[in-house]
Amino acid sequence: MKVYVTREIPESGTAFLREKGYEVTVSEKNGVLTKSELVLALTEKEYDAVLCLLTDTIDADVFHAAPKAKIFANYAVGVNNVDVKEAAQRGILITNTPDVLTDTVAEHTFGLILAITARIAEGDRFTRAGKYVGWAPMLLLGCDLRGKTLGVLGAGRIGSRVAHHARNGFDMDVIYYDVQKNDLFEKEYNATYFSTAEEVLQMADIVTVHVPLLDATRHLINSKRLAMMKPTSYLVNTSRGPVIDETALVAALRTNIIRGAALDVFENEPALAPGLVELENVVLTPHIASATEETRAKMAVMAAENIIAVFEGRTPPNLVKN
Repeated sequence: MKVYVTREIPESGTAFLREKGYEVTVSEKNGVLTKSELVLALTEKEYDAVLCLLTDTIDADVFHAAPKAKIFANYAVGVNNVDVKEAAQRGILITNTPDVLTDTVAEHTFGLILAITARIAEGDRFTRAGKYVGWAPMLLLGCDLRGKTLGVLGAGRIGSRVAHHARNGFDMDVIYYDVQKNDLFEKEYNATYFSTAEEVLQMADIVTVHVPLLDATRHLINSKRLAMMKPTSYLVNTSRGPVIDETALVAALRTNIIRGAALDVFENEPALAPGLVELENVVLTPHIASATEETRAKMAVMAAENIIAVFEGRTPPNLVKN
């Protein structure tokens, strides 16, 4: 059996596949494969499986280039980079790597919340630039978290874990919006449910976004909804970039519609909306919310386990349903 891996991943995954006796080819390109490069690579051998990343566009052209491939194992939780319906029509299995990164992403999310509300990144730049000349009572004033209201958009695994940190670690109030009411979420975090995202945006001091990228969630945060937020509020996103209209966000940050934002994902990665990097009231990290050694290694093993299951005639543990 031959497996193609579209980019270098932790060796825990590729070594696992090789231990099973499979031939593993890893892309040697130091960067993201374009779709044409991926198609070309898949035609060089007859691969039985592809371990792909969220940066890969997996569609009919790619499936056609690997006619023997039984499975495309996505090294990510989301599968918005994969045409799942097309795969189903071709009898190709799609898998992902859920759950394993929940705690890691939630911790990074709260790191961003702390960084933007306490102006940590801004203070670091200020100090490195030689501007610090001594303590001053009005220097880089941020805001406390205790007693503030966290608004969670998407009360799934990661959103729930962020709410846990907010409620139990910082004595914050929690409100949330999701497509359905979550009784367990409300009980565990004394959270209040609102049936619309607008209500949460109007009431929250900090809004954290944890929704999948769907047609219904693309530009969920737009200029109209940003205008509903408090001028003292903050927006945090570790879900998917296109959930936020980045151009509208830049305008809102420039004109103090909201006080600040912290982003780990971007609408047109790796490109950023014009003007975003020039703003002091935003913290930016390069899509690293799941980037710990432990979590990335576990993701690699999980992707490998999905492939091995298919090769051994079993249902993969993380099968994505159409």
